[in-house]
Amino acid sequence: MAEQQQSQQPVQQPRSHQVVKAATAVTAGGSLLVLSGLTLTGTVIGLTIATPLFVLFSPVLVPAVITVFLIVTGFLASGGFGVAAISVLSWIYRYVTGKQPPGAESLDQARMKLAGKAREMKDRAEQLGQHVTGQHT
Repeated sequence: MAEQQQSQQPVQQPRSHQVVKAATAVTAGGSLLVLSGLTLTGTVIGLTIATPLFVLFSPVLVPAVITVFLIVTGFLASGGFGVAAISVLSWIYRYVTGKQPPGAESLDQARMKLAGKAREMKDRAEQLGQHVTGQHT
């Protein structure tokens, strides 16, 4: 029980350790604060210089950016559609060769269900046809 009470009490560190920790924290924090200020200053100076150039060249830059965006989007879409097409063709090939790709069971079940409904509709149509021709004669 005495051991539990001792482990719950905070351990007092020597004053020199606390001073070293504080000095390290102030040094690291101050360095990061100086770097943050320098970055902000560089950003403001860069924007001050670049803004007039953007305004002057915007009639060229805006259409160029739109064109590059459309070209990149087109290539990405084309690549995506190509990958999708190859995946579908690969799935169909595996299905046709009998290798049972994922989802083949549900496709077979749906095909059987549709075939059953088609037979049922055909039988009903024949029954109705016989019924209608039987009444007219």
